[in-house]
Amino acid sequence: EDNSLSQKKKITVEDLFSEDFKIHDPEAKWITDTEFIYRDRNGTVILRNVETNNSTILIENKKIVSLKAIRYEVSPDREYALFAFDVEPVYQHSYTAHYVLCKIPHGDPQNLYPPEVSNAKLQYAGWGPKGQQLIFIFENNIYYCAHVGKQAIRVVSTGKEGVIFNGLSDWLYEEEVLKTHIAHWWSPDGTRLAYATINASRVPIMEIPVYAGKPAYPTVKTYHYPKAGMENPTISLHVIGLNGPTHDLEMTPPDDQRMRDYYITMVKWATSTKVAVNWLNRAQNVSILTLCDATTGVCTKKHEDESEGWLHRQNEEPIFSKDGRKFFFVRAIPQGGRGKFYHITMSSSQPNSSSDNLQAITSGDWDVTKILAYDEKRHKIYFHSTEDMPRRRHLYSASTNGNFNRRCLSCDLIENCTYFSASFSRNLEYFLLTCEGPRVPMVTVHNTTDAQKIFELEVNENVQMTVNDRQMPKVEYKEIKIDDYKLPMQILKPAAFSDTAHYPLLLVVDGTPGSQIVTERFEVTWESVMVSSHNAIVLKFDGRGSGFQGTKLLHEVKRKLGVLEEKDQLEAVRTMLKEHYIDKLRVGVFGKDYGGYLSTYMLPAGEDNQVFACGAALSPLTDFELYASAFSERYLGFHGIDNKAYEITKLSHRVRLLKEQTFLIIHATGDEKIHFQHTADLITHLIREKANYSLQIYPDESHYFNNAALEQHLYNSIINFFVACFQVQDKLPIAQLKEEEDDD
Repeated sequence: EDNSLSQKKKITVEDLFSEDFKIHDPEAKWITDTEFIYRDRNGTVILRNVETNNSTILIENKKIVSLKAIRYEVSPDREYALFAFDVEPVYQHSYTAHYVLCKIPHGDPQNLYPPEVSNAKLQYAGWGPKGQQLIFIFENNIYYCAHVGKQAIRVVSTGKEGVIFNGLSDWLYEEEVLKTHIAHWWSPDGTRLAYATINASRVPIMEIPVYAGKPAYPTVKTYHYPKAGMENPTISLHVIGLNGPTHDLEMTPPDDQRMRDYYITMVKWATSTKVAVNWLNRAQNVSILTLCDATTGVCTKKHEDESEGWLHRQNEEPIFSKDGRKFFFVRAIPQGGRGKFYHITMSSSQPNSSSDNLQAITSGDWDVTKILAYDEKRHKIYFHSTEDMPRRRHLYSASTNGNFNRRCLSCDLIENCTYFSASFSRNLEYFLLTCEGPRVPMVTVHNTTDAQKIFELEVNENVQMTVNDRQMPKVEYKEIKIDDYKLPMQILKPAAFSDTAHYPLLLVVDGTPGSQIVTERFEVTWESVMVSSHNAIVLKFDGRGSGFQGTKLLHEVKRKLGVLEEKDQLEAVRTMLKEHYIDKLRVGVFGKDYGGYLSTYMLPAGEDNQVFACGAALSPLTDFELYASAFSERYLGFHGIDNKAYEITKLSHRVRLLKEQTFLIIHATGDEKIHFQHTADLITHLIREKANYSLQIYPDESHYFNNAALEQHLYNSIINFFVACFQVQDKLPIAQLKEEEDDD
């Protein structure tokens, strides 16, 4: 063993929660051509000018600490800051909070309340695009303030708590459709506000028992949650004018038979009077992109997409030219044998014609993962893509005229960095570049012309020092061939790996359709602890149904979730079992959410010749009929019509195959996303089949474990379970003893 290695510490669960491993994200945000605002390591909010290199302190950290603020936002004119404190999470993104406004730099806090209500917690508060414009949402109604100190006026008042949401998502939209709690959008000049009204009144109610607390009788938390095949919330999009009378106008949905039941998945202003809207049918296989006139409510169809599988990536915003005549959007375009890949299409409207001219700017067997900016002067579009490799994200530019020349700006730019995200200054002269891996994350500022680094904003040297002092897992990548696909796996080995030793193998699965678990991002998780402290080898693999490798691979799992994923993951495990350093008797599998569905599905694999000794599932999805409509219907069709697809994917069919495997199920009883009902239903079947299982619950905890102490407990539980499973057994199985006698 390498001497220097033996002096390095192993990664522990405590490390995961310590300052030493805490990556600082400066949350840098461009506000002009040359300036951005960020928060430094000490918590101070600073305005930095790239050209002059001047820094101005906007908010001292002690101010934020004294207010106990968790979030801050600076007004567009930089006169005021808005602070949120007493923040209480609602679902994944949403929260309620108290808000105060302070004049920058040292003003006294002024409370932000609706008129006539004191001490109110708000569901949202945020600045508009100009001056000190402000809106906030209380009891699902929207209030507008033209500037600080002016009385707030209620501009939308149809809200009904828990039922009719204005400017905010309900549970379904937040978790599965818009994927954010924000459902309002300012026009660029600040004169209008577009907002969604989501009506959940016909959606069935879910009740979650609350056990803890004083009363002798548990209470219940109720909210509208549409399960597969049930009534969905309805949505409409409105625009109100904020200067003068607040005229409220609804944008007209497409008049199309296929759109009787629809979702709105994206809203983006093109100009100050035109707003782009993406409408998606409930079956999620037809979408219509329209451009709506905010002054009349009339929407014109700009593009339509159809899919034989389902439409993926429906939230992405197009990028418009200043006059709104030209726009760029990402859509799936056929690229040969591997199906469609996501590429940039340019749509230009002709002055005297109703039809638009469409041109593909990029092409190839790779995906554009995000369009970032369009430079009209230089005829360039900037974007991230997987052109280098599916597990990487580089920054590219492409010409929008001539031969669409493409250039990689981030390739070989920063040592040991292959996974990036970028943002551009207003005039696109500069960009902020966040390196997310493989090295410890860092943020740098660059010149767009030659991508030259101007300065480093954050290099996380404390984490780098910790990493240098730890036995970090060695990361390797391999490809295996399944059918006509070459599929990626990631292997994490102990730092002191020796191929003469025997190691247990832990397969970690995610597998949500379109997701990707094999990437070059930097991360230190409980899996790192398994490798570093407990000498396990961790395997991750992206099989059929995963993202960024073409729509043919993605759509293979349609209507048969679990079947192909199991085949592919097992193929990856069998590839590893051929390595003589893997102990075939000590193989485990872990997954959470959809991954928990897969880990449970796979646990009985191999039947008499069982592959896994043990498996664990965290908040597993066990029956798609019990899960959210938008998710289940996307992959399995409409429950009530496609019942067969729902029937065959139920986990209850798999548990009768369980033998001696040890099985741990962990679920929070207050899980508002994958209800505890999933686990209860699974256990009923486990008992019926006399199967072996252990259950660990977290009373009243939500799906997202918003509490570090509980999270630490959770990781310890998972690790202890696998450590116990991976302990070398004293007795060798009969078959193996016999083989050894034959060898003598």
